Amino acid sequence: MYSFMGGALFCAIIGNILIVVSTATDYWMQYRLSGSYAHQGLWRYCMANKCYIQTASIAYWNATRAFMILSGMACFAGIMAGILSFAHFSAFERFSHSFAAGIMLFISTLFVLLAMAIYTGVTLSFLGKRFGDWRFSWSCILGWVAMLMTFFAGILYMCAHRLYESRRVVGSR
Repeated sequence: MYSFMGGALFCAIIGNILIVVSTATDYWMQYRLSGSYAHQGLWRYCMANKCYIQTASIAYWNATRAFMILSGMACFAGIMAGILSFAHFSAFERFSHSFAAGIMLFISTLFVLLAMAIYTGVTLSFLGKRFGDWRFSWSCILGWVAMLMTFFAGILYMCAHRLYESRRVVGSR
């Protein structure tokens, strides 16, 4: 049970770090504009070694930002519940911190999936046609990897909860 929880906690911490780094950096997309390379993130875009704040309130950027922030918060809550599951500190007899951690990490996975799907879909359908020489960059890739890490952390916490429940039922007989 503790090996599942340890692996889940590791995946969740790595996933949360990747969510924060992905959200904060400006390398979601790289493209060639007027002979020089440019890159953009959720908050800034950079051209000719100068960065500018994204002032346009474009719906898909706002949605991607919001879902990435919500994902980071849900992942952090899952990490806190996961840490508490090691201590078995619970005010309620039937409350399982590993189950709560798994649910919060699945919610985080859903939020990061929505953010990445929105950004990827709009970029492919709209911006991909506007810029000829472009590609997704490492910030975007970190977002997809973060989704996988939070998903696997949720799976491992659910396995730990299932193992704990099966041992608890057998022990009460």
